[in-house]
Amino acid sequence: MTESGVTPVQKWLLVVCATIVLMVGVGGATRLTQSGLSMVDWHPISGILPPLSEAAWQTEFDKYKQYPEYQKLNRGMQLAEFKTIYYWEYGHRVLGRLIGLVFVLPLIFFWSVKQIPAGFKPRFLIALLLGGSQGFMGWFMVKSGLVDRPSVSHFRLAAHLCLALLILAYLFDLTLALGSTQRESVSPSLKRAIQLMIGLFVLQLVYGGFTAGLKAGLGFNTYPKMGDAWIAEAALTLAPFWQNFLENGAMIQFIHRWLGLLVLVVASAVLGIALSQDVSQTVKRAAVLCIGLLFIQFGLGVTTLVTFVPLHWALSHQVFACFVVLGITYLNFITSTSKAR
Repeated sequence: MTESGVTPVQKWLLVVCATIVLMVGVGGATRLTQSGLSMVDWHPISGILPPLSEAAWQTEFDKYKQYPEYQKLNRGMQLAEFKTIYYWEYGHRVLGRLIGLVFVLPLIFFWSVKQIPAGFKPRFLIALLLGGSQGFMGWFMVKSGLVDRPSVSHFRLAAHLCLALLILAYLFDLTLALGSTQRESVSPSLKRAIQLMIGLFVLQLVYGGFTAGLKAGLGFNTYPKMGDAWIAEAALTLAPFWQNFLENGAMIQFIHRWLGLLVLVVASAVLGIALSQDVSQTVKRAAVLCIGLLFIQFGLGVTTLVTFVPLHWALSHQVFACFVVLGITYLNFITSTSKAR
């Protein structure tokens, strides 16, 4: 343990968490700039270098021309324009490799010098597995946009985003477990409220991924109503009816906007229960932090919607979700009665 109470292993994990937040931001920018389908091959090892000559660039551009995004959306694009979108996706993939190195190399070192407590070794191996699976998930998502339509599957995009946030939460929880952060037993009512908030927030993240994947935020850019109606007629057009909840952009936007409000209501209940019961100031402050983060995220979401999804607001909304995840993870950790070791 260092004088500050934070071990080198914890500092390293916090650095990894920071790189994941950065990755979520770069991934969001790649999607919002329509750059994610510019690299049509996946070479995990040899793909570390970009094209280094005009001939190599032309080869990559010719590959891109064979796929739906160029043929249906970007026909006539010039090589200079292609380089711009290519570099966004290239940066995203290189950053993914960098995160792998930032995790794996220190892990090998800390493991070899016996700074990883024995009881935690399986958790680090799980983290390694999750990180590797995210790379495969990213390519699995990209492949869906290289078949017959110039966009990725919104199901795969949501899975890719949610897996990134799961990894972030997992590593932050592991960081807390390795330290001296105190847990306390709370009442069943408070714990149930926290679990309900977490469940609804996870569902909201899924629908946020659906909204992004279907570009559903580009329609009905008014709030709280969708134009002149509380629910747009377009949200009820698919048959069978249940398909609207998975494939209809208007319905998905409707769910996403009202789920956000429901999460806020439940978070308010969590805060109310915490303030009314005999719990520590730490728990109360964590509840206040969570509802504060959720209010900001809600405001960013509404602003993104009514301003027709500009890059800066949409990116802020996506990246800030990471901080909400961290806040909720902290609250869940300190109100858990399970033992870390």
